[in-house]
Amino acid sequence: MSDRVQLVEVCPRDGLQNEAATLPTETKVALIERLIAAGCTRIEATSFVSARAIPQLADADDLFSRVSALAGAELIALVPNERGYDRAVAAGCRSVEVFTAATDAFCQANIRCTIAESFQRFVPIMAKADADRIPVRGAVSVAFNCPYSGAVHPGAAIAVARRLLEIGCSEVSIADTTGTATADQVAALLAMVVKILPTDLVAMHFHDTTGLAVEHVVTSFDAGIRTFDGSAGGLGGCPFSPGAPGNVASESVLAAMDARGIATGVNTEAIRETGAWIRAQLASAAHAPV
Repeated sequence: MSDRVQLVEVCPRDGLQNEAATLPTETKVALIERLIAAGCTRIEATSFVSARAIPQLADADDLFSRVSALAGAELIALVPNERGYDRAVAAGCRSVEVFTAATDAFCQANIRCTIAESFQRFVPIMAKADADRIPVRGAVSVAFNCPYSGAVHPGAAIAVARRLLEIGCSEVSIADTTGTATADQVAALLAMVVKILPTDLVAMHFHDTTGLAVEHVVTSFDAGIRTFDGSAGGLGGCPFSPGAPGNVASESVLAAMDARGIATGVNTEAIRETGAWIRAQLASAAHAPV
């Protein structure tokens, strides 16, 4: 197994979706350009969801039309349904992500349907993506703890992840959406992952509510996982997961890998500077006159 780690940079989407301030499209374009310049080759650029649900990403169509031609990175867009997929492709997107959850309670809060119903929504997306030769990444929210129904059995999360791969997803991201996973919970889930799923098709997505996210990344690496989601500056959180303040900081993940001599292809200092820059942009936007 290769020791090289791949970072999926989620700041432009997951990082910005829960911030109080809404940034202008030009700033988001500049953010993506900075991330590419730093060496990021896979970036969650935005989400084609309802502007009423996530107003911070209401400019998804305009943003993607501006960045779709940028070279050097796979730009991924979240799509909640067939309409979102159609919008993404029309804007120039060539890589999408579908998302569901490990519990029906969170699925209902997040996308207003059950897990089973979310997979029904994926059917036309997968068919169109196959015809369009567009890769589809899958995501499983609340794989450890759900803010509505409590602790999640690892088997429940693994079952959803496995089904995403079975319907044709090229990769599945397993998320600690609340950021409250314990070391024991992470170890238990990873023990099942390595037995049931192909680890080269699994990414881990940790939030840092309790300050253990980097530790969980290292544990996952030791278990054989080589792809991790991270957000420059540690920005992010989910509007439907109260109390989850942010994603694991990409610069912290990179620093942990640097310390082990693990190649990532991403400039840690450039990501740290980008994180500071985007936080300054958000602070400025928050204090701008309305």
